[in-house]
Amino acid sequence: MRFTELSDATVLQQEIAVEQQHVDLVYARLAVLRRDASRAEKEGYQLAGVGTFGALVERDAMVFHAARRRHALDTEYEGLVFGRLDLLTGATHYVGRMGIRDDNSQPLVVDWRAPAAAAFYRATPAEPLGVVRRRMIQSSRERVTGIEDDLLDPEAAPADMRVVGDGALLASLSKATGRGMRDIVATIQREQDEAIRSTASGVTIVTGGPGTGKTAVALHRAAYLLYSDRNRFAGGGILVIGPSGVFVDYIATVLPSLGEDTATLRSLGTLVPGYNATRVDSSDVAAIKGSLRMRRVLERASHDAVPDGPTELRLLYRGTLLRLGAGDLDRIRRAALPRGARRNEVRGAGFDRLFDALWSQVRQHKVSGLPEKPDFEAELADRSELREFLKAWWPRFTPMRVLRWLAVPERLRSYAHGLLSNEEITRLQRSFQALDAEGPTIADVALLDELDELMGRPRRPQRRSSNPFHVRDGVQEVSTFADRQAAQRAQQVQREEDYREYAHVVVDESQDVSPMQWRMIGRRGTYASWTIVGDPAQTAWVGDPVELDRARDRALGSRKRNSFALTTNYRNSSEIFAVAASVIKAIMPDLPLPTAVRSTGVDPVDSVSDPAKLPATVRDVAEKQLAEVDGTIGVITPVTRRDEMAGWVAGLPERVQVVTALEAKGMEYDAVVLVEPNSLTRDPAGIRTLYVALSRATQRLTTVGTDPDWRPQGIGTATAL
Repeated sequence: MRFTELSDATVLQQEIAVEQQHVDLVYARLAVLRRDASRAEKEGYQLAGVGTFGALVERDAMVFHAARRRHALDTEYEGLVFGRLDLLTGATHYVGRMGIRDDNSQPLVVDWRAPAAAAFYRATPAEPLGVVRRRMIQSSRERVTGIEDDLLDPEAAPADMRVVGDGALLASLSKATGRGMRDIVATIQREQDEAIRSTASGVTIVTGGPGTGKTAVALHRAAYLLYSDRNRFAGGGILVIGPSGVFVDYIATVLPSLGEDTATLRSLGTLVPGYNATRVDSSDVAAIKGSLRMRRVLERASHDAVPDGPTELRLLYRGTLLRLGAGDLDRIRRAALPRGARRNEVRGAGFDRLFDALWSQVRQHKVSGLPEKPDFEAELADRSELREFLKAWWPRFTPMRVLRWLAVPERLRSYAHGLLSNEEITRLQRSFQALDAEGPTIADVALLDELDELMGRPRRPQRRSSNPFHVRDGVQEVSTFADRQAAQRAQQVQREEDYREYAHVVVDESQDVSPMQWRMIGRRGTYASWTIVGDPAQTAWVGDPVELDRARDRALGSRKRNSFALTTNYRNSSEIFAVAASVIKAIMPDLPLPTAVRSTGVDPVDSVSDPAKLPATVRDVAEKQLAEVDGTIGVITPVTRRDEMAGWVAGLPERVQVVTALEAKGMEYDAVVLVEPNSLTRDPAGIRTLYVALSRATQRLTTVGTDPDWRPQGIGTATAL
């Protein structure tokens, strides 16, 4: 062969020293850029001393740009340079988290999102794309700690080219994950990169089994879009939606590590301002709440009379008794609130009709000295008893107030008549009766958002929009176009609490989003392009699939779809994924599964414990795994027993994290202790959740339970402890 293929310690250290020289050069340049940015920021503040309005505007522009630049440089400090491309042309490109040029404007590092870096992710031996050698550079702060090479075009390699290691990707997969999600920017593979760099318009749909990097692709795509068209996507905003708060905390460090901190991260339970729902309904109740039939139920509720509200109005006016009975009040409410009207927005119309009815009575009674109608209404409006009546008869409604009405059996039966079965109504009532004591569930948040849409909000006077260049009355500063753009972006970051004009929406674990939740998400993405990520095999949704498809398509609109399938499982060892695959195949025998690309030689452990010994056994297994892996250990529990089992491992290091089988979706751990897997095998939805739980571990998997026959259709056996 024409190249030198060596991997001994001497050659490795020599090659590390070569890369260290370039990395030193990059960090030296970074230090200069940081000093320049800090100096510019200080000089900007000093402009305030000039005392003119123009100096104040110039100060704000300088400080804005300098502070933003300094923040970017600080954020990207760790692992700044992670790759090198040796090209067929003889040129060398270093790839990193941000682009850096020397004082002659020559590139020292190419930003990973730039077109010039695409070959780092897309080149393969079959299609090297002009790349001879691809090198991954591992580092700790400013020190290079390791390198791994892929030789993509051996025939074009110079005779003195050295190739070190077994390949960048597999080397990176053996690392501990740490507490948060590790970004994959240094090890993105071709099929992932194609999805990341997909066209910014329309809908990008990414599907793939466990461990294929769907979530990482979605987040890196958000970073790529912000890089490629910052005015559009930073200005309008990017919304990233995950299934749970645990998941959102897990991914929260990825975008900042890529130099992007303008995206908004929300879970389905926190998407609506004012709510932070973490409770989870059973799958059958969640299916009822998630059905589009609930919209009609809620519409009926939003138009109903107030529980325990007044049923009669009696007023003495100039010696004449004016009276509106229950029938009169009901007719007035219905006339002012036809189907499609929003209750809070037509409140005034309801009051007007009530005054009309009272005016009609005083005219029928021929009250002497009757004033004109406006004066009559003003006279009545001054009376405290009428004001109190109006507040009780037609108050300003909040979504939660109306949702609580569904906990009243006779009301729920009335609203759901002809829409839900008696069994469904009973299940819903039990769930809604816990609202006051325990707060809403994650599925309830979509219902609250629907009620907000159905009832509308009271009209408020429009606020005068602030002008960042308004100095004082009659004075506006003239500034450059660039300054105005910067100030406008700064204003846009401070969005209203319930912002709904995002430029791009990312939905992760989309297979679990219900029809009602798609309606909730769709309201925030009316003007957006979309990235939809999921795996149908992992769905917990047990409702109507046709209804689900219809709701999703309505949320996405007529936008063009671009689909990408990820086929390689980078997370699990082949030994671990074999167990997960055997479970899902029991109910989906024809399901195409991803291929696990690495083997550890360590088989999963399947253990059975006496019920009395289960707490001690779980703790012992967790302690053993603490000694075997350097990263996180996930103790995955049944939903209803999370707090109980968390007590079993209390006091262990923070690396041990207790989550439910539903919270584990999208998560990744170096080792997993799955407790009582038999609790998930009673129905297809549970088996799909079990498939998720079994595919979270990268290195070690242990199941601990009291039932040896937890596997569907009796697959495999267990060893008693």
